[in-house]
Amino acid sequence: MPSVRSPDAAALQFVGFELDGQQYLFRIERIQEIITPARVTRLPEVPAYVLGVSNLRGTIIPVIDLRLLFGLPARPLDADSRTIVVVVGSRTVGCTVDAVSHVIRLAGDQLKPATDAVTTEGPHYVAGFARIGDDIAIVLDVDQLLDPTLLERVHHAGLPPAPDRLSSDGTTAR
Repeated sequence: MPSVRSPDAAALQFVGFELDGQQYLFRIERIQEIITPARVTRLPEVPAYVLGVSNLRGTIIPVIDLRLLFGLPARPLDADSRTIVVVVGSRTVGCTVDAVSHVIRLAGDQLKPATDAVTTEGPHYVAGFARIGDDIAIVLDVDQLLDPTLLERVHHAGLPPAPDRLSSDGTTAR
């Protein structure tokens, strides 16, 4: 897993995007392009977070709705919606987000690695956190987040606990 960075290293560039009011960041070198959501051909028997496939100038790419992958409620596409096309190994994947907010260069002292508390279970797709003014953005590791063998684990990590695992006081039963 690539580290967020050490405090004394040179600044890195990120693309910021929003999901349900929360700011997230992808490293800019992992992004091929950002497009307005295109027509998607739905596929049978795939998880709901896989919207389908799209034709990107002759290349067929899978398109994943990051809202649904993270267990957030579905939202219709609007004028702010974007698809961030990222490169994961030898594959190209489209990620639909609520909005792309900015491109930002962050110095090492603005970036903090993810703590064990957020990375101990499942994929380590949270690489760290960035301080942007008074806000905190979540830095995502594209390789872990979009690894096809880990997508279902990422999805289940974002879901609320199953009702049968809740105790009478509403807390998670262990």
